[in-house]
Amino acid sequence: MSSNLIKIKRALISVTDKSNIDIIIRVLKKYNIEVLSTGGTAKILRKNNINVIEVADYTKFPEILDGRVKTLHPKIHGGLLGRNQNNKHKNEMKKYDIQPIELIVANLYPFSSALDNNLNFQECIENIDIGGPSMIRSAAKNHENVCVITNVEDYEVFEKVLDKNNGNTSYQIRRNYAAKAFMKTAYYDSIISQWFNKIEKIEWPETISIPAKLTNKLRYGENPHQDSAVYETQNKKINGVIKSKQIQGKPLSYNNLNDADAAFELIQEFNEPTIAIIKHANPCGVASNKNIIKAWKNALRADPQSAFGGIVACNQEIKEKEASEMNKLFLEVILAPKFSKKALKIFSSKKNLRLLQVKMPKTKNEKAFKQLSDGFLLQDQDNINLNIKDLKVVTKKKPSKKELENLIFAFKVSKHTKSNAIIYAKNLTTVGIGAGQMSRIDSTKIAAIKSNNASKLAKLKTPMTSGSVLASDAFFPFPDGLIAAAKAGITAVIQPGGSIKDKEVIEAANKLKVSMVFTGIRHFRH
Repeated sequence: MSSNLIKIKRALISVTDKSNIDIIIRVLKKYNIEVLSTGGTAKILRKNNINVIEVADYTKFPEILDGRVKTLHPKIHGGLLGRNQNNKHKNEMKKYDIQPIELIVANLYPFSSALDNNLNFQECIENIDIGGPSMIRSAAKNHENVCVITNVEDYEVFEKVLDKNNGNTSYQIRRNYAAKAFMKTAYYDSIISQWFNKIEKIEWPETISIPAKLTNKLRYGENPHQDSAVYETQNKKINGVIKSKQIQGKPLSYNNLNDADAAFELIQEFNEPTIAIIKHANPCGVASNKNIIKAWKNALRADPQSAFGGIVACNQEIKEKEASEMNKLFLEVILAPKFSKKALKIFSSKKNLRLLQVKMPKTKNEKAFKQLSDGFLLQDQDNINLNIKDLKVVTKKKPSKKELENLIFAFKVSKHTKSNAIIYAKNLTTVGIGAGQMSRIDSTKIAAIKSNNASKLAKLKTPMTSGSVLASDAFFPFPDGLIAAAKAGITAVIQPGGSIKDKEVIEAANKLKVSMVFTGIRHFRH
């Protein structure tokens, strides 16, 4: 079977996307192929001196129901599904005057464009293609006899195959295109299904398909022995690093994209000018300041060692002064909504440095998923925003206005730090971060140790944790973490609360004269 060649005598051409149609026209003329077509495609073919047989003339049945029914006819689908190797099929086709169709070139109504253009419900419904997917599936099923082309990018290769085989298609190319055809219809249906689920408010459908297109094949994954690629979801209204514009630098790696996305997600938490430095998907320094230069220096000072080779995200335009400072450090990626011309000139001295221009603010995804060995977990995105009015003071000592601002700041950062997460913060700057530890007390101690090391490196007289506040992504199960943080110099704590040991932790805070607020919100990030 693998060596079977099929001569193309008859083709059905029906394309919404007219790109590269000149190649198909050239093929039709070169091999004198009889053509069936409809609508706009037929007009273009005729303009290029192709003799077109209208589908309605061939089937002896007119288009009906406002064009909803054109190609849904036994003479079309019989021509696509009939097997030349089956005598019964051949006899039935002869009996009913059904001619075999050896080639179909088709693409589908642009349903996703209808969504992008915010068309109303009925208009979207009318942009659901029925005849196209039906023909494509019929041809793909019968790839032993029929070649189906759904991607305009394949036209050129298709022509070369015909030229090589004197107007014949090989079994291998037909099977390959059949696989692509089923991908096309599956993707198309998944977009419609997702849209309908949203319309009908079906939050947890019985089955789920995630429409996504291959954007780029990467050099490798997390490690060189792992293959990797980037896929982009069809929702064009959601901004992110995949849709960013790369202005400079070598191609992004798997880890670059993963870390850049973590940086992008974090920076969206802040309306005020903010810098975030990310390493291995965890923040190592975050600072907010009206002066972006100060924000950068503060964020860097928090953990300059971890920042080396990191990812930087800024929610403001990066200009000359900021670029000059950032350029002093080896960085993998810098992302921002805009870069000035002078900044770009400065960064150009480091050809490998990736610069990503990203649209802000982010349009929030509704769901997030995580792969397991035999499936995946699906959950609501952690999109909750915390305000000062949402906080519950549980200690005798109340936090000051400045402390409250820093507590909110630190809690936002904890949301984007791998649990168990501990954030020390002062003056809207992280001064110590503990992430990804198996116990909260270890995260608390590690964050303080790293902060002390950074303080010594900066030649500060007092540790940066002195007079800071602390955020914990989840409750303190015991007072030990709080006690360790108090030794580091904290004055206030923000945590979800909810532990059976809350009373003991509150009593310890009162004894240590540390103010504490409960959020009632946990931010685990496993």
